[in-house]
Amino acid sequence: MNIFITGGNRGLGLELVLEGARRGHHIFATVRGEQASAQLEQALQENGNLRSAVTFLQADVRDEASIKAIADQLRQEGVKLDSIVNSAAVLIGRENGIGSLNISDVELSFDINLYGPLRVVKHLLPYLSEGEGGSIINISSEAGSIHRAYGGDYPYALSKAALNMFSQQLKQLLANRGIDVWSIHPGWMRTDMGGSKAPLSPSESAAAIVDIIERKVKIDAAMSFIDYRGGAMEL
Repeated sequence: MNIFITGGNRGLGLELVLEGARRGHHIFATVRGEQASAQLEQALQENGNLRSAVTFLQADVRDEASIKAIADQLRQEGVKLDSIVNSAAVLIGRENGIGSLNISDVELSFDINLYGPLRVVKHLLPYLSEGEGGSIINISSEAGSIHRAYGGDYPYALSKAALNMFSQQLKQLLANRGIDVWSIHPGWMRTDMGGSKAPLSPSESAAAIVDIIERKVKIDAAMSFIDYRGGAMEL
């Protein structure tokens, strides 16, 4: 499989790159600059010399031109993708209540967490294989569940709730084309975003998500919002 992954140099994105490469898939991973490239390069070398399984793509999900350039590259090289994974995300401003909320934090969160996946799907959907096997995976969060709403994390929660809506729209759009669309809560993980007290390692979550990409998991969910094990989540 050819799997496209944003935010491939750290956190869950990195673990998805490593897991996919270990399983013999070819990974197209976005990195934002030289430092991110070096991080990914080192991780690939330290985890079994997986470098040949990964194509590095310089892009920022906030920059539509860079995403379009990737689409142009895929077209020129005749590449078809089997899965698009939108993993790049930001969690900021969580210490601020509504009275001290910085609107610029909300704007940045939407730019990365929602508009980023929008830009990616806009330009890469034509290169996604249809029929059995194709998928779009948007990495979401239970923070984006309206049913489980709590009074905080406004920038993150609002942007992830909107991402869930986008996923559901895509699910309806692509239902007759054999393309799965899932908005996945990856669990509370030990990452920079999740903190050291989280019970789940990102590698465990990544392995389960790649199982979903490979369609090894039987999913009984009417909506697109699921957890990393394939269980239905409440929007």
